Order: sequence, then C-alpha cells, then structure tokens
Amino acid sequence: MRRHIAALAVVVAAVAVAVAVLARVPARPAAAAEEPAGPKSPKAWHRPRFSASKDERGDMVRRQIERRGVADAAVLQALRNVPRHEFVPEALKGRAYDDTPLPIGHGQTISQPYIVGFMTETLALKPDHKVLEVGTGSGYQAAVLAELTPHVYTIEIVKALGDEAKGRLARLGYKTIESKVADGYYGWEEKGPFDAIIVTCAAGSVPPPLLKQLKPGGRMCIPVGPPGMFQQLVLVTKDADGQVTTKSLMGVAFVPLTREVR
Repeated sequence: MRRHIAALAVVVAAVAVAVAVLARVPARPAAAAEEPAGPKSPKAWHRPRFSASKDERGDMVRRQIERRGVADAAVLQALRNVPRHEFVPEALKGRAYDDTPLPIGHGQTISQPYIVGFMTETLALKPDHKVLEVGTGSGYQAAVLAELTPHVYTIEIVKALGDEAKGRLARLGYKTIESKVADGYYGWEEKGPFDAIIVTCAAGSVPPPLLKQLKPGGRMCIPVGPPGMFQQLVLVTKDADGQVTTKSLMGVAFVPLTREVR
C-alpha cells in the first residue's frame, strides 16, 4: 500500500513540475491570430459588399458567363459581388444585367458582362499581382479587378468619365484602386511594371509602351484591329527572357482607343 502511495506522490509531483514549467512559457498573444494577412491572402484588403440586385448578379453570372465557359471560381465570384447597376447611367439601370454592352456617355460603353468575365479570366490574376487597366470608363472593370487583387491601376483619357469613375469607386468603397486621367497608350510607367494589363478599347496594334511595362511572365489582353469594325481579342504574353508571343482569342467589337492630341 505504501508503495502505491509513494508512486502516486511521484506522479503528483511530476504533474506539479509540468504545470509550473507551462506557467513560465509565455502564452501566444491573442492578437497573433488577428495579424493582417499577407499580400496573397484574400482577406488582405477591403472589398465592399452589396445586397441590392444580388439575385440579378447571380443570374447574370450563371446564364451569361458560366454557361459560356468562364470557369475561374474567383472571377465568377468577383462578378457576383460587383453591383453592375451602379456603373451604368440612371436611365439604363433596368438593363444593367442584360447580355449586352451599354452606353455610358462620351461615345464610350460598359462592356458586355461575358466579355468582362472572359478578359478578366484571361489575365490569370493572383492577389499579389499588379494590374493596369487602360480605359476606365464607368469603373466597372476596375471594380471587378479589385476583387482579385488590391493592386489595381486604371487610366481614362476622357476627363469627365475619369473623374466620374474615381468618385463612383470611392463612394462605393473600392479604396485600393488608383486612377488617373491620361493617354493610356503610354501606360503608367511610374507604377509599373505590371503582372497584367487589360485594354478595354481597340488599338490598331499593341502599344510598345504597354509591352515595355509588362513584366516577364506577364499577360496582356487587348482588342487589336481597325476602329469602327470588328477586332481580334489578343492575349499577349512575355516570357522570362522578354520574348513576346501573341494569340488571337475571339472576334470582338470595341470602341477605339482614344489618343491625346500632341
């Protein structure tokens, strides 16, 4: 009996020592679980959420975009999240989720939802990528991009559109997008180079300044062809050695790339 009692005493003593040691080990700070996520985390930046027209957005994605082959889950969710009706003129809000481009004034349009989804998927964006958009328009494409990365830069040559889009994006809560009014042909050199470039207006050829600002391993999606006619949507890639390759993806019809008179 005394042996059992002695053994029990040893066990109790060992437990006491272990507890004492643990007590001296600093606990992991509670804040450690709340530290800001790294740049690759989808929670690393603010993205606003909207309840209005949620069902319409879901229907648009399911019927117009997903059925036509856009499959990237992040891109599809981005299109569900962004309230397209906020980016069209008041008189056209009832058509915001139609399968068509819509005029936004100044001879410009907001692209067809499917084209927005297709071009966005083509960029293969990751959360740490830096992306340049040429042709802000109403700001819709920039908002979709901002769902995928916080590093979005967008250029609009029409001052009235650029100013309106900047105000709209700020009002809606897209805080990470940087914009400016300028000739997009020349890109945004001081913010480059870019992992991806998307051009939402038709150029006669791929602008050399944009090629220069595209990182090795980067991707550019751009409509190329004569203004006022059909163009080819082109994927431009640059390999690690700087070698450029182009691939035609589909026929499209975009408004022309407007140039600054110099």
